[in-house]
This record gives sequence, structure tokens and C-alpha cells, in this order.
Amino acid sequence: MIDKSLQWINLDQAADYLKIGKTKLYELAQNNKIPAQKLDKQWRFKAADLDRWVSVSKSIDEYFKSVKYSIENNDGLREPQKEAYKKIYDYFKSGGREALVQLPVGCGKSGLAAISPFGIAEGRVLVVTPNLTICDEMKNNLDITHRKCFWRRSGVLDEVDMRSGPYATTLDTGNISVCDDSHFVVTNVQQLSTNIDKWLNQFSPDYFDMIIIDEAHHGAADSWQRVVGHFPAAKIINLTATPFRSDFKEVTGERIYRYPFSSAVAKGYIKRLTAVYISPKEVILSFKDEDEKHTYSLDDVLAMKDKDWFSRGIAASEECNKSIIDNSIQKVELLRNESSIKHQIIAAAMTISHAKKLKLLYEERNYEAEVISSDMPEEEQRRVISRLRSNELDVIINVQMLGEGFDHPQLSVAAIFTPYRTLKPYLQFIGRVMRVNHQNAPRDPDNYGYIVTHAGMNLDTLLTQFKLFEKDDEAFWAEIAGGMEPEPPLPRETGDGHRTRLKPQLTVHGEQVDELFEEPFVDDDEALRLHELKEILEAQGFNSSLAEKLIRDQGNESSHMTAAAYPIAVQPQKELERLRKQLQIEVRSKAKAVLGNARLSIVGQDHRRLFPDLNANNNLVASIVMLNRALKKINNEAERDDWTKENYRTAIEALPNVASDLVRRMIAAKGAKDA
Repeated sequence: MIDKSLQWINLDQAADYLKIGKTKLYELAQNNKIPAQKLDKQWRFKAADLDRWVSVSKSIDEYFKSVKYSIENNDGLREPQKEAYKKIYDYFKSGGREALVQLPVGCGKSGLAAISPFGIAEGRVLVVTPNLTICDEMKNNLDITHRKCFWRRSGVLDEVDMRSGPYATTLDTGNISVCDDSHFVVTNVQQLSTNIDKWLNQFSPDYFDMIIIDEAHHGAADSWQRVVGHFPAAKIINLTATPFRSDFKEVTGERIYRYPFSSAVAKGYIKRLTAVYISPKEVILSFKDEDEKHTYSLDDVLAMKDKDWFSRGIAASEECNKSIIDNSIQKVELLRNESSIKHQIIAAAMTISHAKKLKLLYEERNYEAEVISSDMPEEEQRRVISRLRSNELDVIINVQMLGEGFDHPQLSVAAIFTPYRTLKPYLQFIGRVMRVNHQNAPRDPDNYGYIVTHAGMNLDTLLTQFKLFEKDDEAFWAEIAGGMEPEPPLPRETGDGHRTRLKPQLTVHGEQVDELFEEPFVDDDEALRLHELKEILEAQGFNSSLAEKLIRDQGNESSHMTAAAYPIAVQPQKELERLRKQLQIEVRSKAKAVLGNARLSIVGQDHRRLFPDLNANNNLVASIVMLNRALKKINNEAERDDWTKENYRTAIEALPNVASDLVRRMIAAKGAKDA
């Protein structure tokens, strides 16, 4: 033993005290793994520092139970993180096996993953994410070499504690020996489950004591279950904002904690969102194979909105798209006028061709827009995201991209042009505009946002479902437990034998929009406002019972009608250019649909046999040429450069019938050649 009253002890004394060799001790001191100072060219150590180092230098099996950590009274942690940790701790101490924790977007699921093992785990922790974006974000949070790692910025661990861990690794590089030396292994599910011999089978069944699954609504999939099943004794924590699936599979785990969206709004963890519905006074419609146009009232629209063909027709309509665009621009300009931040719009489109047409409509209004989709090369996706983050874009138009884990708080207006049918994809998209620009500031003007769509798309039904989910409605949860109706697939845009509808079942020829229906995304009810006012009053030293009077004086924020944006003026030159590009997009899309309905491959050479006079490289080019010839004929053989705006509109309106005629020609030609 040594005299701990001594200010310093030398290398020999320290090595003897720690029961390690002097060479090892010297190496640890040189690499700053153990507290030391060099005085008079000799290594010196404080006894108290050595005791501290011993406490955090135990084996990985002992680490999470022996290291000193600060959670319960830590002001650097958010309310849901501390509350959820306490529930997790109590659950596993009582012998629990698999827990389910609900936290809204922006409430700190990554931070909760970082603190959950402390005092609980008796070995390594596996963190499984659904994609590389979330995996990278999680790894950064758990990297003690990063100056902004979660434990450092929240004060859960101090600098001395972090000299010996916790260490985290991914499965991108290295081998299992790196995992042996790490407390956390962070991976996306594909890395573990795709090539099981490379990684999964190398881990013994008891290799991990705890498994944390982020975005756990994915966890019922076979790939996830294969990973979890490999470690039968591990403690499992499922983290998610939306604990339900749309494929009839139940999210597993006992729900031990739920933090309401209303509380997250009140605390300033997520934006205060308003749902905005274009509510036309009247709409002029025609239906498939009918030339006659009919005028319908808003009540008529609301009566038909739950029919799939109707809501898709509204979503695809240029007239309805313009209404959503004009009002989404109005809302983002309202936010920008109150801020120095460049608030931005994220739009959801049905298909890539639909997204390209929306891009043209935004650009026609002098709003810089880009499309991003899963079909784009990764380099192009990175370019678009870089333009968004550097404030070059006003609008990013999303086709099944920018899902879970994408974090860009300046996205404050969600413009929805696709009729979601189930709650999960709807909430995942809304999650992209929930992130706050200023933390813990619930009434800051930059922490407001809007969700703009059309009343004819029936999305108010999903908002009603969300409010049942938010209220923990028993009937809603009974439905969730049994599995929800699957989300219908998006329309196909490819040929190669896939038949698609050439003529829309519904065409919108015009609508008169004077008003918008607006309602809070999260009910601003008495309990929510009492929660906010109580905190304000207590911070000012007042008795919180005064909040009730203030609530009565303040009144209630509820649903209401408001004036719609005036249609945005467009320069004739810009409109002509937009119509020209739109026709190109629509012709290419219809050409693919023609080939699909005629059972011909896009890249095939059938046109050489069926239409030998065509000079084309493949069936797709041939189909495009034939459609353009027919459209030119409709416009009296005028050259495309001489077309007016009306010529382009005539061509766009005639295109479905022209495409149907071309399908019949192709099928007839195939029959004649095969006869």
C-alpha cells in the first residue's frame, strides 16, 4: 500500500500499487490512457487519480456497472431521456427481457441509446440501426474521440472516466478483434444479416449482453429477427417514435415508457406544426371516358376523398398541385419574414415523373427546387443534399427518400402531393419537419412549421388516427396490435411488361380556392398549455395554480378557416418553358406505360420488326417518336418551336388518348406479324 496523503508517487510505487508492470504503466502514461505528469524528467502520479483509473479500467463485463456516471439529476439530459432511463433500469432489474420505448423525433433516441447500458449491462452492447445514415449518426454520438460525443456534451461521463472508454466500433472495417476491445458495436441490420458468415456467425450467443434496436418498427422483419435470435439471453431495448407496422407484424417488446408528442412540443423538443388543407369552394371534374365536365362543391369533394381513385386523381392533378405549391410558398415566406433562417420546403411526390413536374411548377414561381429519389446515383443524392444544406435550395422534392435519420431543421414546411393510406409513412414524412431550429424554445418563431396538402387526398383521416395514437386510445392500440392495412404500392413508371393505366379515372380542369382549413398537428389542449404555463410561472417564482386563470384568459388554439394564398403570378416565358419541359416528361412516362401495356421491353428491338420505317435505337425511343408525331398532328403539324402555351396544353390533355391509340396499334402490329 502507499501513503495516499502524498502529493505525488513515482513510477515504481504506481506500478506496484496497480499491480501492473512498469513498461505497461509507462505505455499507458505515454498514450494518455492513465493520468500522469512528468516532473523533473520523471513520471509522477497522484494516488487519487490512480484509484479513479482503476474504477474505469475493469473488464468490459464490469465496465457499465463500475464506471461513475451522472444521469438522474443531470441537467444536460432531456426529460424523456432521464424518465425513460429510469423505466429501463427498473424493468431489467426486475427481470425483464425485452422493452419497448416510444420517443418522438427530436427527443433524443440516440442519447437514450448512449446512456441505457449504465448500471444495467453486464457486457458489450450491440446497437442495430435500419440504415447507414442513422448508423453513422449513432457512431458519432458514441465516439469518445469526438469532441461532441453525447457523453461529453451532456456531462454523463467526465474526461477522466472517458480515458478508458467506452469504446465504440462499427463493422465497416477491421475484424472481430476490434469488437473484442469495444464496449459498443454499432451496425446497420444489413451488415449483420446479409452475409451472416462474415459477421453474425463469428459472435458467440453470449457475446452481447444488451441489444438496442433503433427505429424498432423495422424489428419484426426476418433480417432483424435473425440478428436478435442469435443472442437469446441478451437484454433488448426497442426504440421508436412510431411503434406500429403496416405489414400485419407486431412490434415486439413490453411498452414500458411513452413520451407524448404534446409534451415534446411544450418543451420545445419538436416544432409546433399546423396541418393546412386546400379546401376548394368548387372543383371542375371529368371522369374516365367522359368528355362532359361537372362542377362539385367542397362537400362533394369531402364525400369522395376516401376513394383511392379519387385521392390519387387529386394528387396527380396539375390544378391541385398548383394550389398546394402556392400555399406552401406562402407558409414558408411567412416563416422567413419572422426569421433570419432560410426555412425550406420538403415535398412528397408519388413518382419520379410527378416529382419532376412539381419541380417545374416551383421553378416557374422562382423557387429553386431539386428532386431526390432512391433511383438516383449516390453521388447525385449527395449533391442534392449538399445544395439543401448550403441554402441553395428552397424546395427538395422527395420520392421514397430522406426517411428516418435525416436531420435538417430548416425544413419547416411539408408539402404533401401523395395520398398516404397508412399512418406510418405519413408520420415518417412529417418527421422531416419536426426538428427544431432552437432547442428548448417552444414559442420561438423558428420552431413553427406547416403541413400543406389538399382536402381531397383524405390525409385528415391519418391526422385523426395520429391523435388517437397520441391520446393512447385503447381502440387504436387494439387495431395496431392486430396489424394495419398495408400501404398501397406507388404507381409504376416502368414498362417491361408491367401494365399501367393510361387514362386517369379523374381529371381536374380547375378549382376555386378561397379558404384553407387549418388545425394543430398536436392538440393544443388545456393540459398542454397548463404544462407550458406552469413551467413559465415556476421559473418566474409564481405559484403554478395561477396557470388556470391564464389559460382562461388566453383562449384555445383550435381548428379554423383562413384565407388561401392568391395564385402566384407567372411570367409567360417561364410558363411556356415549363409546359415544354412538362410535355417531355409526360411523353417519356407515357411511352414507358405504352410499352408495358403492349407487353414490350423498354430496351428491346421489336420496333424494327413492327415499324421498320422508324429510325430508333430501341422500343422506348420508338414509342417516344410515335407519340410526338401524333401530338404534332393534333397541333396541325406545327413545328414544336412555334407552339403556343395553348398548343402545349392541348398536347398534354390529348396525350392519354394518343397513348391508348398507340397501344392498340402496337398490339395489332404484333398480331399481324405473328400471324
